[in-house]
Amino acid sequence: MLRKDALGQYGEEVAARYLSGLGMTVIERNWRCETGEIDIVASENNALVVCEVKTRSSEAFGSPFEAITQRKLRRLRQLATKWLEAHQIYAPVVRIDVIGIVQGSIGSPRIKHLRGVE
Repeated sequence: MLRKDALGQYGEEVAARYLSGLGMTVIERNWRCETGEIDIVASENNALVVCEVKTRSSEAFGSPFEAITQRKLRRLRQLATKWLEAHQIYAPVVRIDVIGIVQGSIGSPRIKHLRGVE
């Protein structure tokens, strides 16, 4: 496994535990279809939360959030629709969250959570 892939998997695990700690229910991880992948699908109250996780080993080349473009947000909205269709679920509220994780060479990861990214 490449170091980048291992860091990404680590970040998704940290994010899933973080969301669970907030009281969210993690429904699915790494859901894929022909359009792309959703890192984490969770629920919070009546909202379905599609969560993108970006993990970095440092911020030397920018914040994890800099990787979230308008194009990426459009794709996440499309993926949310496809997930709902594939699972035949109706959700009154669908929200896109982004979690940025920076895991330096020592210490605990730094986690930032942006809710309802437009």
